[in-house]
Amino acid sequence: RKKMNIGFVSLGCSKNLVDTEMMIGLFKEQAYNIVNNPSVADIILINTCGFIESAKEEAINTILEMAEYKKNRCKYIIATGCLVKRYKEELEAALPEVDLFISCDDYNRFWKEVEKVILTEEKTSSCSLEYDKRVITTGDKMAYLKIAEGCSNKCTYCAIPNIRGPFVSRKIEDILKEAKELANKGIKELIVIAQDTTKYGIDIYGEPKLAELLDRLCKIEGIEWVRFLYSYPETITEELIKVVKNNHKICKYFDIPIQHISNTVLKRMNRKSNEETIKDLMKNIRKEIPEVILRTTVIVGFPGETVEDFNKLYEFIKETKFDKLGAFMYSKEDGTPAARLKEQIHPQTKKSRYNKIMKVQQEISKNNLENKIGKVYKTLIEGVSFDGKYYIGYGWCSFYRK
Repeated sequence: RKKMNIGFVSLGCSKNLVDTEMMIGLFKEQAYNIVNNPSVADIILINTCGFIESAKEEAINTILEMAEYKKNRCKYIIATGCLVKRYKEELEAALPEVDLFISCDDYNRFWKEVEKVILTEEKTSSCSLEYDKRVITTGDKMAYLKIAEGCSNKCTYCAIPNIRGPFVSRKIEDILKEAKELANKGIKELIVIAQDTTKYGIDIYGEPKLAELLDRLCKIEGIEWVRFLYSYPETITEELIKVVKNNHKICKYFDIPIQHISNTVLKRMNRKSNEETIKDLMKNIRKEIPEVILRTTVIVGFPGETVEDFNKLYEFIKETKFDKLGAFMYSKEDGTPAARLKEQIHPQTKKSRYNKIMKVQQEISKNNLENKIGKVYKTLIEGVSFDGKYYIGYGWCSFYRK
């Protein structure tokens, strides 16, 4: 019997995308036809994000949009991921269009759950999601390399530990094996990801191992660039800075989510860093690696954030001149300690503060980019423009984002 067509929609972060790639790999292994057009799909799988309010809305809207295809060819809608973990019962009651909800907690029996709904000729419930069988969806030159699951930081605003559980590192041998397989497929850049990459190894080796892992990844033949994302400021060590500085394959690129600079706000967030250590870290990285790209994320409108707190953050951003900066308006999330805090900030105040931050960052980004005009940068070419006139690629200063 001919196997059905299945299409995938992956929402949220790059860590979620790796899960989706493993799901694609499993269906491909079972001889299903992978399609990009939902109108020709018999099955549509949506891997959801449930991190903040806007992500929840996007996930539900996407599910409803995909469910419209059931009026024609599509027979099954499957929803997976973080939103399902957080609200499975509510979703089952509210979205009868969905035939199967699989929480990220249930990925160890993913195929068994699928077979309960989708009739197959023979039962193959021993199938599981495997890193080495994933189908890379980020082109043929770059791939994400997930080195850990979950998070143990317990920031008061964040639901990730409740959704994904505590931080669990993968064994270094398993990561290197996957990286070598990716290199053999022609991958040139590895982007190392976890909820907090700087915590890598502490849970299984008793000490941080990110610097060693990066160094060993660079020794893999065929890999030209290695970069790592989501490194928390308090666990960026001198050793890590030196490895980045001295290894020509590691992109001089630090992604450091500081979230705020006011000590009172950082304390309420249960962040482990403070104003002094953050400022010292930024100065030290720039001193050691003058050409470094610094990226960060900040949250505005956290409960109790005063005008003074916000102005301190605003001035810090103006002074530091981050190359890349993302801002979020605080989102009150179910089950998080911050949701119970008094002094919740009015939505209009949050929006105003967000706009002010993004406006100043636009100017900073514009000036930073103008300073690069006339300089030559090594570039990873991904393809050619539709008219054949231009190459399409990116430098180590930036990178592919799905």
